[in-house]
Amino acid sequence: MSRPPLSEREFHEIYARVPRLTVEVVVRGPDGILLTERRTGPCAGLWHIPGGTVRFGESLVAAVRRVAADELGLSPRVGPFLGYIEYPSHYRNGLDSPVGLAFLCELDEGHRHDADMRAVWCTGPPGPMHAEQVDFLRGHGLLAAPPEPEP
Repeated sequence: MSRPPLSEREFHEIYARVPRLTVEVVVRGPDGILLTERRTGPCAGLWHIPGGTVRFGESLVAAVRRVAADELGLSPRVGPFLGYIEYPSHYRNGLDSPVGLAFLCELDEGHRHDADMRAVWCTGPPGPMHAEQVDFLRGHGLLAAPPEPEP
């Protein structure tokens, strides 16, 4: 049986002092990747890769599955580890210091996420995003680079 998540007080006490391990759920489909918009908190209004904190004793794959279910209502196949994302912008802005482990995930044929208007399939950033995520996704060929300015 897994322990319940941390209380809000415990979360802030701990993660004000140590890095926070998270998973990043990079869902790829025929229409691009699935990004969601934050509606609350200090990052409200930013688009992002769905992700969340790894719980004590939880395997990384289980964390990816839990986050995909909680944030997207999906059960994708968890694929390969893509790499890690550090977020110095969080620390510089007085937030925590997360390190995200990104996993490529795929949906079964014909499965589309369309139940929540917060999530959209993208081939480029749909709006403001953390630069660290944009750079990571572009570096893996999952987001298109911006068009070159015309001379």
